[in-house]
Amino acid sequence: MSSEEVRPRVPGTVRRRIAAAVVSFATVAVVTGMFTTPVVADSPKTVRVGVSSSGLTLDGQPWWPTGLNAYQLATDWSVNFGCGAMVDLDAYFGSLPPNSVTRFNAFQALAVNKVSGEMDFGPMDAVFDAAARHNQFTIPVLSPQDSGCDDGLFKSRDWYTDEWKVANLIPGRATMSFQDWMHTAVDRWKNEPSVAAWELVGEPEPSLCTDAACNWWTRTCPSDSAQVLREFFDTAGAELRAIDPNILITAGYVGGGQCGTAGDDYQYVSESDFVDVLQYHDYGADGVPLPGDQWNGLARRIEQAANVGKPLLVAETGELAGSCESLATRATNIETKLTGQKVAGTAGALLWAFVPDPRPNECTMDIGPDDPLFDVIASLAS
Repeated sequence: MSSEEVRPRVPGTVRRRIAAAVVSFATVAVVTGMFTTPVVADSPKTVRVGVSSSGLTLDGQPWWPTGLNAYQLATDWSVNFGCGAMVDLDAYFGSLPPNSVTRFNAFQALAVNKVSGEMDFGPMDAVFDAAARHNQFTIPVLSPQDSGCDDGLFKSRDWYTDEWKVANLIPGRATMSFQDWMHTAVDRWKNEPSVAAWELVGEPEPSLCTDAACNWWTRTCPSDSAQVLREFFDTAGAELRAIDPNILITAGYVGGGQCGTAGDDYQYVSESDFVDVLQYHDYGADGVPLPGDQWNGLARRIEQAANVGKPLLVAETGELAGSCESLATRATNIETKLTGQKVAGTAGALLWAFVPDPRPNECTMDIGPDDPLFDVIASLAS
């Protein structure tokens, strides 16, 4: 066990309050001439997660993390409109294998008080604090492509070129632009010990809607989509890194041939200096480790990740169960899938998706607190 693991941690909210109090007191002191000692800033966290030529590292050692997507962790119905059911955060993080990774929604809407319309960081602070108490890791996703549980607006090509810098004010959900939210969120939580990587947009895709519903089968893909997406990562990623130069940035690609990352474009966008970890999202092909074709399949994505010298995290793996398949069968299929992916060169795997209230009588991808998949991720973690 490393010294970082046994070092007593001051909860994030306490650290934030101490830092604010120090700055406030120091300001008064300087103005009144009480003292001239330099102000002591909140010390940066020890950076534990890194990358190597072969994958991810933890405390300098090779690391193949497993974990879950738990998108609704920041839901607090007394504060925000939420996104899914409320979760007992200590029970959740305490149930995970050591050094697991949880990818969750850190959207602006979940940091806005639905009554006052003002920023309210309490529910999201609670997520980081609980993760730190249990020595677990997180990937905060700062915005979704389809804007579900956020501002409700699909991100088209224009958003990736300019509109991410423009405020779209929606009562109870948005008080600032994505650019300002990114700055606010990263600056607030950059010293949280749980943050393994930042994710700008989940499943980015600079396509164009052609109908009111923006159905995926009717969207068009502009010819410059890869360039637009690359420039977004170059620009927004540079701004994020200026705020937090230490934590990795992961690109939340679906990876299956979507607009902007189809075929060779996946590698082109991934060459950005501000993309450290690539992603692939794996649905269908139950029990098959390397799904997809020669152009957009997982085997091709692993090859492209190796070409750019960056790890590839399978950040979503989902399979239907409940009324359509037993939990035991799903666990066996996913264990087969992840074992093969690990051998093939992926950098870790996160399953879709934990919920505190699974629906066993429906055909869903729900992973409840007692699901046998918890044993699977524990056995495969390194």
